[in-house]
Amino acid sequence: MGVTDGVDANERLTASNALVLLVLLALEGATLVAVRQLLVPHVFLGFLLIPPVALKLGSTGWRLLRYYRGSEPYVRRGPPHPFLRFVVAPLVVVSTISLFASGAAVVATGGHGLLLGLHKASFIVWVGSMSVHVLWHVWKLPRLALDRLPGRGLRLAAVGAALAAGLVLAVVTLPLADHWQDRATGTFGIDRA
Repeated sequence: MGVTDGVDANERLTASNALVLLVLLALEGATLVAVRQLLVPHVFLGFLLIPPVALKLGSTGWRLLRYYRGSEPYVRRGPPHPFLRFVVAPLVVVSTISLFASGAAVVATGGHGLLLGLHKASFIVWVGSMSVHVLWHVWKLPRLALDRLPGRGLRLAAVGAALAAGLVLAVVTLPLADHWQDRATGTFGIDRA
C-alpha cells in the first residue's frame, strides 16, 4: 500500500456509501408526498438509513480526526473547503443526528408535540445543509465509488454490512411503525390479527 492508500480508501468508502445513501434518501423523500399514508415505509426507511448514516459520519469523522491529528497523508490531501468545513459540515452533522434521533424517539414513544416538532425542524435544517453538501460533492461520486483501488471488496462489504444492519433494525421496528400508522390513520395493519 502506498502512503496515500488509506486516504484514497477512506474517500472511496465514503463515496460508495454516499451513493447508497442518495438512493435510500430519495426513497425516503418520496414518502414525504403523503407521509400520513406512507408512515410505515417512511419509518422503515428511516431506521434502514441509520447504520449507513452512521458509517458516513464515521468515515468522514475518521478523515477529520486523521487530518487534525497531523497524519501526513491526510494533511497532504488537505482540508475541505473552509465553507464546507466551518459552515456546512457542522450543520449537516448536528441536523443529521437530531433528525434521526428525534425520528426514532417519535416512533419509540408515539410522541407528537415537541419531539415531532424537533424532527420537522431538524429536517428543514438538514435538507438545506445536505443539499449544499451533495451538490458540492456529487460530481466526483461515480469516479470514486467505481474506482478499482485495492481493498474495494472490503469497502463494499462495509457498506453491505451497514445496509444489512439497517434492514434488521428496520424489520425489528416495523411493528412500532405500524402501530404508529394505525394511530395516525385509524386503520389497523400488521400488528393486529
